[in-house]
Amino acid sequence: MATPLNIILFIILGLFLAIIGFLAMRLNRAGRIRKRLESRFVELENKANTLQLQTLEARLNPHLFKNILNSIQSHAYQTYFAMDKLSNVLDFILYESQNRFVSPKEEIEFALNLIEINKIKISPLFSISVKKKIDEEDPLYTEKVMAPLISIDLIENAFKHADLQSPDAFISIVIEFRDNYFSMTVTNKISGKSAFLKEHGGIGSATLEQRLKIIYKSCHKLERHIEEDVYVAHLKINLLEYKNKMFTA
Repeated sequence: MATPLNIILFIILGLFLAIIGFLAMRLNRAGRIRKRLESRFVELENKANTLQLQTLEARLNPHLFKNILNSIQSHAYQTYFAMDKLSNVLDFILYESQNRFVSPKEEIEFALNLIEINKIKISPLFSISVKKKIDEEDPLYTEKVMAPLISIDLIENAFKHADLQSPDAFISIVIEFRDNYFSMTVTNKISGKSAFLKEHGGIGSATLEQRLKIIYKSCHKLERHIEEDVYVAHLKINLLEYKNKMFTA
């Protein structure tokens, strides 16, 4: 005859086996998900490695995608969201950026996707502000008057050189399109030890400046400066003036 002690032991054993079975099932499911993600990572990495830089067209370096993929892998809870944004960025670079011009709407959507991907690399507690001031009724909003990928350098520099350690560190990005003007203002706190303080700009910055001068000439203004420990970059393009010059050239 079973004693109360034996009954309790059987119950405990049954619960233990049930827990083991549940954990094994969850582990097996997690393994299948991990394999699917790894397969997707390999597929995206292969796509990234097919990209080639083209002179003065500011095509993204495949190493950027490898860094993004590494960031995605270390933040599993954001994987699906990040994959969607990365897919949009890849589509834009592989297809739309082959065109000489895109619409402000397309370039702004690309910039916002790129920002979301870069946000994965920083702590959720880090202060980052992204503001849009868009007049979607402006006729130029959907016209092909924007040089593609023009916003890459300003966004990438902000995340690359931002001081991520100080309690008052921040990144602020303001994108505007109104009154026929496209403008982007990026500010971020930089570390006193950052090599950025000793440089006047890398290859990406020089390429951006060359593209702007070649394409938009006097129809644009690009300003970069440091105020104490805050870096400020401001780009403004008069798209209506540029369009008028295109037709009268």
